[in-house]
Amino acid sequence: MDFHRGRRLRSSLALREMVREHEIRPQDLIMPYFVVETDDESFMKEISSMPGQYQLSLRQLEKKVGEAVTLGLRSCILFGIPATKDETGSQAYADTGIVQQAIRLLKERWPQLIVVADTCLCEYTSHGHCGLVKNGEVLNDPTLNLLARAAVAQARAGADMVAPSDMMDGRVTAIRAALDEAGFVDTPIMSYAVKYASAFYGPFREAAESTPQFGDRKTYQMDPPNGREAMREAAADLAEGADILMVKPGLPYLDVIRQVRDAFDAPVAAYQVSGEYAMIKAAALNGWIDERAVVMESLVAFKRAGADLILTYFTEDVLKELK
Repeated sequence: MDFHRGRRLRSSLALREMVREHEIRPQDLIMPYFVVETDDESFMKEISSMPGQYQLSLRQLEKKVGEAVTLGLRSCILFGIPATKDETGSQAYADTGIVQQAIRLLKERWPQLIVVADTCLCEYTSHGHCGLVKNGEVLNDPTLNLLARAAVAQARAGADMVAPSDMMDGRVTAIRAALDEAGFVDTPIMSYAVKYASAFYGPFREAAESTPQFGDRKTYQMDPPNGREAMREAAADLAEGADILMVKPGLPYLDVIRQVRDAFDAPVAAYQVSGEYAMIKAAALNGWIDERAVVMESLVAFKRAGADLILTYFTEDVLKELK
């Protein structure tokens, strides 16, 4: 009787590795870091909902990144927590803002490290929203200038790439024009092109201290049941000048990652968000899963779905594994 003998290529590790279709490489991974504006150089506070992740002073950020570079870290993305917040999120676009300080520090120490700056206002506004607010409404067009100013400040500090995460309509156009006018024509934009109003962001809001003080972000982030809308958002950002398209969250939206990959000839990034990290960590700490195996399987799922780049809080652990 003739039938398919698929097991022939699974009988040993060497054979499985020979025919393996996808793999995780150091250059695929982007590590997020939360940097705090503080005079306490020893400040390093573990995020309670994200075991193993920390809010870091500039000095502690330098130490953590240094250790990760030794392991093979190629790129990171920075989120800032300023000492003071205001209605317009002015520290997002101040040359002395905490992320701008961190960019200068990291690029001076490791010029070869790709430093990406998250470009948004929510970590810097007193109300916690990603744009200017008037009478309880998040304003779209008046916010664009501030996002553009933030991107230019980040590029001026030395950022290799800016990553607008706000989901305001037209922000890629505004940022691209501002960067070009300021002489940063070679600074790429990794757009959070497909960013859903997800329940998986909870731990991040503790980490970045960016919980909205009223309402939610459903009027500007995407509705989770929608898939076709993702194609419109990605197409718009690409037409406006985005160089890399990001889908966020990751695992719950593998189908969307695949749709974006199939529809657009541009690099695709996936963000394994804080809630995904927290769930894996919680299950592992309870002894319910093999953390290492689940992490690697989840990252391979992103690659199989079509992601070129993966933003994940497991980056440092995976680099140890790969090394």
